[in-house]
Amino acid sequence: MKDSTTIRVQAASREYDAVIGEGLLAGAATRIGAAVGGSRLLHVFVDDGLPKEWLADLSRRLDASGYRVTSTPVRATEEGKSLQALYHMVQELSRHNLERGDAVVALGGGVTGDMAGFAAASYRRGIAWINCPTTLLSMVDASVGGKTGVNLRNGNELQKNMIGAFWQPALVLADVATLETLTERDFRAGLAECIKHAMLSAAFEDAGLMQWMKDRLRLILERDAATLTELIARNVAIKARVVGGDEREESANAASGRALLNLGHTFGHAIETLPMVAPAVDKSLAPLRHGEAVALGLVCAARCAELMKLVGDGLAESTKQMLRHAGLPVTAHHLPGSGEIVERMRHDKKAAGGKLRLVLPCGEGRCEVVAAPGDEVLFEAIDAIRE
Repeated sequence: MKDSTTIRVQAASREYDAVIGEGLLAGAATRIGAAVGGSRLLHVFVDDGLPKEWLADLSRRLDASGYRVTSTPVRATEEGKSLQALYHMVQELSRHNLERGDAVVALGGGVTGDMAGFAAASYRRGIAWINCPTTLLSMVDASVGGKTGVNLRNGNELQKNMIGAFWQPALVLADVATLETLTERDFRAGLAECIKHAMLSAAFEDAGLMQWMKDRLRLILERDAATLTELIARNVAIKARVVGGDEREESANAASGRALLNLGHTFGHAIETLPMVAPAVDKSLAPLRHGEAVALGLVCAARCAELMKLVGDGLAESTKQMLRHAGLPVTAHHLPGSGEIVERMRHDKKAAGGKLRLVLPCGEGRCEVVAAPGDEVLFEAIDAIRE
């Protein structure tokens, strides 16, 4: 096993380690044993798109360490991230007779982790779970913080993560070797969350993250294992600091609360749920990946901040430049009218008192939560991503 980095996540409800490095799955049994030593049975929810040998190898190593291992494949799509799928997952835990002292293992990306974590939170009112993220997006964002859940279909609208629970994992194992199998598009999509963290990093003791990424972007895109380990660790450290101070997104401190992690997401989620929107004119590229939607949301947020005079002109263009260099889209194709997008934004679960709130940049490496401006400003911010 190569060198690894461990970040201690100190959430109010549970403390745990997030371990980042190359080859971690090969030694997973020892770390899992330390995290959930009393478990006799582990149930693995695995993304059905992963190489079959990954599950077979992990199961073999866990079995050799004395665990009984069962598993269920997960269809890791936004449409598949549903209450019906959750019901099936909890049924599987019951069918395999997991008890309160047993544990769930999530092997896959963010959708798999969200669903497996929610199943663990729901079954017998909560059992332990271990998150083994296999995408860059899930490693730097969804794997840490305990947000679990599924989407809600409300008429024709898919409302993301509307049903869920805060349920911290017992351990996170981010094996950067798994990133070698990602498509170029999926790998680059994960960089959007890294850029988001860099845009708010000054508030969380890592003001140099954006420049570090710019200086090492070639190595990042080449998927150099040591560089990826540091990239992911620095992003997880930011997330851990936020979660440690505001586990359930309840802080009144707008300068450091967990709500800041939603930078770009209110715009992004509204765009992401539109099935025909694509990152290029080719309609076969629809729908957007989550990271692509976040990238577009970052452009909208930067432009909105300019229009509201929270920052000087130029931030939207510099944001676009960084996203372009990372291979992420800065314009969206086949967008509907801005009124439809804003209406979807109003359904955002982070609205308070019926009023939409936005996280917007307010300076270099800093953001704040503000009441949304009028529709005209929102429309012009959305225009920043029209082709």
